[in-house]
Parts: sequence; structure tokens; C-alpha cells
Amino acid sequence: MKYPGRIIKKKEADKKIVKAIQTRLNEIKCHPPEGPINVDGDYGNQTVAAVKLFQSRSADAKGASLMPDGVLGPISWEILFGTEKVPENHQPKTAGLTDVIAIATLEIGTQEVPLNSNRGPKVEEYLASTGLGGGFAWCAAFVYWCYNQAANNAGKLNPLVKTAGVLRSWNESIGKKILAKDAKNNPALIKPGHIFIMDYGGGLGHTGIVVGVNGGFIDTVEGNTNDQSSREGSGVYKRVRKINSINKGFMEYKL
Repeated sequence: MKYPGRIIKKKEADKKIVKAIQTRLNEIKCHPPEGPINVDGDYGNQTVAAVKLFQSRSADAKGASLMPDGVLGPISWEILFGTEKVPENHQPKTAGLTDVIAIATLEIGTQEVPLNSNRGPKVEEYLASTGLGGGFAWCAAFVYWCYNQAANNAGKLNPLVKTAGVLRSWNESIGKKILAKDAKNNPALIKPGHIFIMDYGGGLGHTGIVVGVNGGFIDTVEGNTNDQSSREGSGVYKRVRKINSINKGFMEYKL
């Protein structure tokens, strides 16, 4: 059964969906020792317990254990029903966004000089595109620079807010916003070329460019990060993040 575009949990009203879940849980023998759970369309305590058992026995597509919470989001759904049942998207909607991704990808491997300084020839080029010199956090400047290069190639204006401030780029955006809660429910809302926004509190944030969507995960290219996906790393990296780790949302721009 295809992912319904929303998280399924206790007291789900769509009995057809619940029956499909119950049937699948019985097929893979995730039920109490006394026998299969009832295929009755009721997402009650019995089904919650069976889902938790399934999750406790399973790992996600990246090898991490599922959280046994009895709730079926896109990551658990993919493991329960198969990868083809959850949205994947690797095709940008426009030639301009294809160019943004190509430009960002070519920057992978860029490093600060010296490390952990927010400086270096390329880093300062990213920052200069937003009107800043070296020494500032630069993940948002990297995103702006990539879009700026693509916009120049297309003979268009850069649609992004000219800023190295992550939260300012969100707050003043004229692009379409996809809130975190909606993206968490429905990965199909996220497209390659979208910009993710994370809010760490205290005015701090992190951002990057989505280059692919794989069920409950996104592939990204990010500046000012590292192998641990830090918000204050030393280079441009390709990363994989869970959609539910993006706590602010996504921005979509036409280019």
C-alpha cells in the first residue's frame, strides 16, 4: 500500500488503511504469541502494540533502529511496505533548479582556510555575495551564492533574500514555505532544489539545498557543515538527513 501522505497513528479513522497495516503485520508475524491481530480496521491498543513490536525488530534504510512508538510515519512505512510505497524524487521542477543543484554539487569538498575559521577564498566568495567579509557563519551565504550563480546563468534575478542569516532568510522569504509538520507528514511535498531551514534557538540556524528525496530522508548539499552534520563545520558536504529533523521547514523558489 502506498504511503497515504500523513502519519498514521492510534484512532486512525480510515479503516482501509488500518486493515492494510494489520494484514501486513500479520504477514511478517508481528503479533502477540497467542496469534495474529484482528484485521478489523481499528487502530487500537492491539495494533499499536504490534506496530511497536515491528519497529523494535527493524532498522531504517540507513541502518538505524526504528523508534518503537507505535506511529507509522514515512520511514517506518517504507520498511513495513517496501521502498516503492513511499515517495522518491530526484528531478528538479525547472532547469534553473537543476542548475542550482549542479552548482552546489561542484562545490562539495570546499574547505575553510584555515579550518574552523569561517574564512578561505571560496568561503569569502560565498559571504561576499551577501555583502559580508570573512569570519561569519556561511551556510546561508552558500545557498544564496548557489542560487545567485544559477540566476545569473539564466539572466534572472536571484529570488532569495540577500542575507547570510538563516532565520532572516526564512522570515523575509517571498518563496513558498512548507512547514516542518507538513513535510514530516508528507515527503512528497519536498522537491529537489528546495531549501531546508533548521532553528536551533537563540537566533541560530542551519540551512542547505535539497538534492533528492528518499521516503523519510533528504539528500542535501550544505555549506559550513561536516561529516557529523554540524551547523558550524568547516566545509561543503553532501549529507543525508531525516525529514523529521528539519524543525522549521522548507522554502521553494521558482527559477
